[in-house]
Amino acid sequence: MGPGNDTSISEFILMGLSEEPELQSLIFGLFLSMYLITVLGNLLIILAVSSNSHLHTPMYFFLSNLSLVDICFPSTTVPNMLWNIQTQSKVITYAGCITQVYFFILFAGLDIFLLTVMAYDRFVAICHPLHYTVIMSPRLCGLLVLVCWIMSVLNSLLQTLMVLLLSFCTELEIPHFFCELKQVVQLACSDTFLNNIVMYFVTVLLVGGPLAGILYSYSKIVSCIHGMSSAQGKYKAFSTCVSHLSVVSLFYGTILGEYLSSAVTRSSHSSGTASVMYTVITPMLNPFIYSLRSKDIKRALKRFFGMAGGKGTIILR
Repeated sequence: MGPGNDTSISEFILMGLSEEPELQSLIFGLFLSMYLITVLGNLLIILAVSSNSHLHTPMYFFLSNLSLVDICFPSTTVPNMLWNIQTQSKVITYAGCITQVYFFILFAGLDIFLLTVMAYDRFVAICHPLHYTVIMSPRLCGLLVLVCWIMSVLNSLLQTLMVLLLSFCTELEIPHFFCELKQVVQLACSDTFLNNIVMYFVTVLLVGGPLAGILYSYSKIVSCIHGMSSAQGKYKAFSTCVSHLSVVSLFYGTILGEYLSSAVTRSSHSSGTASVMYTVITPMLNPFIYSLRSKDIKRALKRFFGMAGGKGTIILR
């Protein structure tokens, strides 16, 4: 029971994506596959960056941090969902639900902040190439990641503590496959006005703010590229941004898609299905986007597997 609860709450019921029994095996197999691909793909990016000294640059430092977050982000929701399907149980404890809310907000915020920092990195690299190594020093890179963590932790802590102060009634069914903040708040019996105000204010500030920063960075990047005289220089400069721009478009596009879906249909199940895009599919696709576009990542992965294969041959001999 959380502080301020008038009713003793021990558990919530997660209704999942579908209540059809015949679809549960399909959903289990699909989400298990996507989760394993997500973990493996992002882990390979981290290994490629850490094992190759040529990739010890600000851009790949931020990418490896993003990959770590993209492993943790779906890990807050998917394993619990798979466990519930496997055990044919829809129950999640009160403590488990609050914990899930905390870590979901934490890693969602980190995703947003890291994408913003990566946009700034591309802006400095293209618009101030001669001062890039001085501006994007290891100290600044580390500080930027630390600030991302601090802001995400504080936001997540604020939102979670406010949920703990709510009182809940007997209606404890969450029409989602995880404890999504908005859905949990809607189940409260007590006044949620302050929760809603904080929720929308934080959304505008911590989602809209970074998006504005990304758009500003790219407006400057486009201006710098337009001012280049060489067509080859323009192509090279733009090609370094394509992967990041694709990931940003995918992430914010899916968030916008979920918002429009819930606003148009007013269906919680439609909202749950739409949220699969940015909680599961986007982290799964990010490694493919970066590895397919980056020759450096491709070379690092080939070298990594080549070294692993070489070691394996020595052992066999």
